[in-house]
Amino acid sequence: MEHLVYCEKEADVLGKLVRGEKTMIVRGAAGRKLPYGRVFENEILYFVVNDGTHMVMAKAVVSHVINSESLNPTEAVEIMTCHAKALNLSAKQHKRWAGKKRYCLVSVKDVQMLEKPFRYGRQRNMDDWITVASIDEIKEGSMVEYESIRI
Repeated sequence: MEHLVYCEKEADVLGKLVRGEKTMIVRGAAGRKLPYGRVFENEILYFVVNDGTHMVMAKAVVSHVINSESLNPTEAVEIMTCHAKALNLSAKQHKRWAGKKRYCLVSVKDVQMLEKPFRYGRQRNMDDWITVASIDEIKEGSMVEYESIRI
């Protein structure tokens, strides 16, 4: 599988990844929400900044994944604190992610800007993490309609 991952513009998430200042991405929710249980080592992540351009600018390889069990508030703080350096979150991001019941923590390696960035075709019901068999399925001009993968 391949994944399209939204990066927060305000926090310069993509810049931090490219510069090696950030090596882990977090997604959290009350339940099992993508990418929980659907991203694995050696899969490819493609990155797009949430600036409205829909331009995919970089890619990386998944090096490690942690899918937490259901956590209580103390455990949620502990997991965020334990991985604080790799996550390199802004105060606003920390507030957003702290206190979730389940986390998917994705470590990345080989982050690189694409030689030829491309636009993806924004469709309805797309979340901030999109999992597809091939990134070509969601490139602009693709005739394939994106279908959300359910857990």
